[in-house]
Amino acid sequence: MTSPRPRAPMGTPRSPAPRRPDTGRSVAGRMLAVLGAFDASHRSLTLTALARRAGLPLATAHRLVATLTRWGALERDATGAYHVGLRLWEVAMLSPRGGGVREAALPFMEDLYEATHENVQLAVRDGLEVVYVELISGRSAVQVRTRVGSRWPLHATGVGLVLLAYGPPRLAEQVCARPLRRYTEMTIQDPHRLRAVLAEVRRTGIAVSERQITMEGLSIAAPVRGPGGEVVASLSVVVPAGEGVAPGLIPAVRVAAHGISRTLAA
Repeated sequence: MTSPRPRAPMGTPRSPAPRRPDTGRSVAGRMLAVLGAFDASHRSLTLTALARRAGLPLATAHRLVATLTRWGALERDATGAYHVGLRLWEVAMLSPRGGGVREAALPFMEDLYEATHENVQLAVRDGLEVVYVELISGRSAVQVRTRVGSRWPLHATGVGLVLLAYGPPRLAEQVCARPLRRYTEMTIQDPHRLRAVLAEVRRTGIAVSERQITMEGLSIAAPVRGPGGEVVASLSVVVPAGEGVAPGLIPAVRVAAHGISRTLAA
């Protein structure tokens, strides 16, 4: 957006710029800066690189990294470099908007994959971005640049269009007020066109997004609703672009999304 920048593989990963040393932050703020130094293109960092990217003096970074490593938030490999630890994954899976929805969705995602043998994706909204919480793919499926944990702008993905269409009214205005980042010549960049697309998503209950992130993919997405009927996630299938929407594909996505919604309601 300045559309939020993606963390991808679907393009250029969002990479926080190294910060200037800041000794005025709280201890918690400094620890979060250390964790925030990691992203899709910086999965392994030396202590020096961690300190630089977090904007911390080396001695301060050393103390914080030691604490985070003892707790399990970071792990150190044989080369001395640090990685995000499994303890953080365990904590993240407790999030009802991530792990909880994912657990309810997986059986239906597996059924949808068996029926299509295409990419099946589940995503939730975080601010002005969409975050992918699960992905099932096969060798013969069209190549996508998403991964679990990646973030992309709401306007440029099928799941994002669903979450934007069913989000608070002010959310669409926030997105339309910002430059809409372009990924291909097909990416929606006109706010008026985006509003029309969102109205169509609300009318049909389905988002069809073709060649928005890559020229190879077409996404069909449907809303997943929580116990109160609110849209809490979006489910999609990504198929090769240029072949149109195969008969039965939209009903299959709808049925799977409805099944997840029923499970969450129960």
